[in-house]
Amino acid sequence: MRDFLKSYFQKIKISDKDYFKIELALLEICVNIIRYAYPQSNGEIMVKAWQDKDKVYLEIRDHGVPFDPRELKPPDIDDLIKNQRRGGLGVFLSRTLMDGFDYKRENNQNVLTIYKDLKGAEASL
Repeated sequence: MRDFLKSYFQKIKISDKDYFKIELALLEICVNIIRYAYPQSNGEIMVKAWQDKDKVYLEIRDHGVPFDPRELKPPDIDDLIKNQRRGGLGVFLSRTLMDGFDYKRENNQNVLTIYKDLKGAEASL
C-alpha cells in the first residue's frame, strides 16, 4: 500500500502533511478491512487513485461483509482513555484526516471513496 502511494504521488504536487494524512487514512481503512471484512476467509483489497483538478481521490473496494463506515457514531474518546480500550478510532481518524468520505455498495462490493483537497499544496515529496 505504501509503495502504491509513493509511486502514485511522485507525479503529484503534495505536501508532506497532506501525504501523511492520506497515507494514515488509507492504512486505517485497509487495517479495518483486513480485520473485519473477511471473517471466514482471506480476501482482496483493491485501491485506485486519481486526481481531478485540486483533489486527489482514492477508491477502496473489497468483496467483504457489507459495512457502511458513515453509520458509525464518533467514538467517546474519554471512555476509550478511561477504560484503556484499544481500537475504535480508525474510521473516525480516517474521516477526520480526509476532506471527503463516501460509501456505496456496488456489485457485491464495499466501495469507499475518499479525497483530499490539495489546493495550494506545496510539493515536498
